[in-house]
Amino acid sequence: MELLGKSLLLALPLGFLLYPLLRGRLPLAFPLALLLGGLLGALLHLLLSPGVLAYLVSFAVFAGVFALLSLGLNVHWGYTGLFNIGVAGFFALGAFTSALFTTAMPQGILALYSQQAFGLEQPFLVGVLAGGLVALLFALPVGLATLRLREDYLAIATIGFAELVRLVFQNERWLANGPEPLRGIPRPLYCLVQGPDCDWLPAFLAPLFAGLEPRDYPYVFLLLLSLALALGYLLLERALRSPWGRALRAVREDEASAQMLGKNTALLKLQAFAVGAFLMGVAGAFYAHYMVSIDYNHFQPLFATFLIWVMLILGGSGNNRGAILGAFVIWGVWTGTAFLTDLLSPLLQALSPDLPARGPYLRYLFIALLFILILLYRPRGLLGEEKVVSVLGRRE
Repeated sequence: MELLGKSLLLALPLGFLLYPLLRGRLPLAFPLALLLGGLLGALLHLLLSPGVLAYLVSFAVFAGVFALLSLGLNVHWGYTGLFNIGVAGFFALGAFTSALFTTAMPQGILALYSQQAFGLEQPFLVGVLAGGLVALLFALPVGLATLRLREDYLAIATIGFAELVRLVFQNERWLANGPEPLRGIPRPLYCLVQGPDCDWLPAFLAPLFAGLEPRDYPYVFLLLLSLALALGYLLLERALRSPWGRALRAVREDEASAQMLGKNTALLKLQAFAVGAFLMGVAGAFYAHYMVSIDYNHFQPLFATFLIWVMLILGGSGNNRGAILGAFVIWGVWTGTAFLTDLLSPLLQALSPDLPARGPYLRYLFIALLFILILLYRPRGLLGEEKVVSVLGRRE
């Protein structure tokens, strides 16, 4: 029964990854992808040790968060040509907002060491939506002030905005505990792995989760994140294949021509900027609830902006499947370089006693070299942009 429960929890994440491969090739592609995902999940449980599988599930959670960020950036850059290099700002706003909406105000002696502007103790979904909406609301004035100007002004404004957000959360102790971590962020559906069973869980489903323990919680969170990622992907695909999405491409390719055809290009760019910021805020909310404790150091530009750009460019800007694929590939490279620096430590020690301490910074060097190679040899990314985006065009 425990094997069945974990396999079902992996069915949606694995099925979502398999669905783009089966779409358009087989009838009933989505149910078939879910079935294959469940079978693959059961096979992984039989072949891999619990430690290795737990690592892979945790890897998939982080990659899924970055996939949401990459999808948001794809709306900005891939479809509209908006040069946003302030991803970390919207990411941080979503994370801290959701944390403040779902946590409780510190009480007693804890209030002496932990401060926050408010604690509303709202459900997880309220926190996620609040994180996305706050990021969207902050995107509007940034967009209104810069989107009518050249694209380099947007780049300057967004990087300044991201640093401003990070510094505010770092220095304003009353807002979200300042330089100290904001702790106690609740975990959604944690009752599934912590007895007794959830009160709302139907009795016929309770046996499926009976064997789960607190250490198995990443499986539950991965299921939630996969639902959000699948919903975001499907809604974006629907919107970007509509006349609105084709108008965004027209703005990206030649804004003057789009204006001559009667399109309100300023409004279209503002709409795209808001939609992308909303997705980044949702990604931040999921990140906060998985980490349980966050601070400003989690939203450094190199980690939360530059890495997202590499993911999108590797997967293929202008392609939502490419954005998701690039997130998983680059996160695999990023985590893999941690093991590589450990392997290179004896060699670095032989060259200079000071080099092993600088080993972690080699990760940025490896990613930068990979970025250069992508631009030189695969500028369109692994999947590249789709030329036909209309459903009607596909049928013809």
